[in-house]
Formats: sequence, C-alpha cells, structure tokens
Amino acid sequence: MSMLRKFDAGLMAVIIATLIATVILALTSPDYFTLVFAKEDGLVEYGTALFLLIASIVMARHAASLWGQGRRGAAILTAVYGLMFFMAAGEEISWGQRIIGWESGEFFLENNKQDETNLHNLMVGDVHLTKSLFGPVLTICILLYLVGLPLIYPKGGRIARLADRMAVPVPWLKHAAIALIASIIIAVLDADRKWEVYELIFSLLIVSIFLLPQNRDATR
Repeated sequence: MSMLRKFDAGLMAVIIATLIATVILALTSPDYFTLVFAKEDGLVEYGTALFLLIASIVMARHAASLWGQGRRGAAILTAVYGLMFFMAAGEEISWGQRIIGWESGEFFLENNKQDETNLHNLMVGDVHLTKSLFGPVLTICILLYLVGLPLIYPKGGRIARLADRMAVPVPWLKHAAIALIASIIIAVLDADRKWEVYELIFSLLIVSIFLLPQNRDATR
C-alpha cells in the first residue's frame, strides 16, 4: 500500500472515530460534548481549519502540475478551488483573530453576528446573510457533489467529460456513503454545536477526495 493510500485510510479511520465519539458523547455527556469536545476554538474547530488548509495546499500542488502540462484552463480552475478552501480555512478561525487577539474593524463590529472579522457571520439587519441566502443552496450543491457525482461519473457521458475537463475531483462511493451516514447522524442528534463536527467530517472527506479522486489522472 502506498503512503498516499495509507494516509487516506487514516483519514477514514479518523472520520469513523469522530462519528463514534460524537454519538457517545452527545448521548451520555451533552455538556462535555458542547463545552469541551465541540467547543469554539477547540480540537474540532481547529481540526476543520487544518484540513481545509491541507485541501487548499493539495489543490495548489495540482494546479502547478496541470499548468506544467499545458492545461492552463484546468490549472486556473484548480487554483480557484484551492483558494476557496484557503478562504474557508481562514473563515473557520476568523483569520486567527481569537488566537492572536486583534480587534475587528468598525464594519465587522457593526455587521458581524459575533463581532469578528469573517464573512460567514455577516448580518443585514436581523438576517444572517450567509445562512439565509446561501445555506440551502450550498447544502444542495455539496450533497450533489458528494452523493450525486460519484453515481453519475462512472457512467461516462457529458457530465463525466465536463468534470474531467474542469479538473473537478470526483468522490468515490465510499465518500458518498460516509456523507450520507454523517448527515443522518448529525441530523438526528439533539446536541448543541453538532454542526461543528459535521464541518470536520466534511473537511476530512474533502482531503481524501482531493488526494485520491475517481478521475485522478484528470486532476493533476
């Protein structure tokens, strides 16, 4: 087994362990789950930021490889994918604001739900902008990517060719299965901050997909 596949197996093991720990702690010790396990600036949140950052680095390396092969369009798109995940990593920890301890500017103090320097908690009046406008759409897009694309891609056709042309890393069925299981578990659990765990699972899945997608040859 190659080092890459061993690392991927490790990611799967971490996902399973995280889901098991989440269920046990949420059911037996909800206070510990909320105040320690999934707390803000805790292991789960920092883990999410770390793996989102790793995902962005993987995409940056793939972009450089595609550029060297002369696939300039695919390289630019891959660089954009990487930038998106770099932004997500920074947003997850408010760009290190709570770690370093610097103050938000006037705009974010007036328009951010948590008075922090990030975009995902922006408010317009009483409306949480990101959650209200982009939340449902983003959720649908993520599920189509994680669950729909792995089923469609092996059949070939226009969507498969488009995914290869755009260097979109295609998940495997194992990623779809884990995404569905995690979604069901998180949905039925009655625990505060359970969505922090969901974000960690997503970040781990993304790294696994980016490293070893179905269309590996088309993405690097």
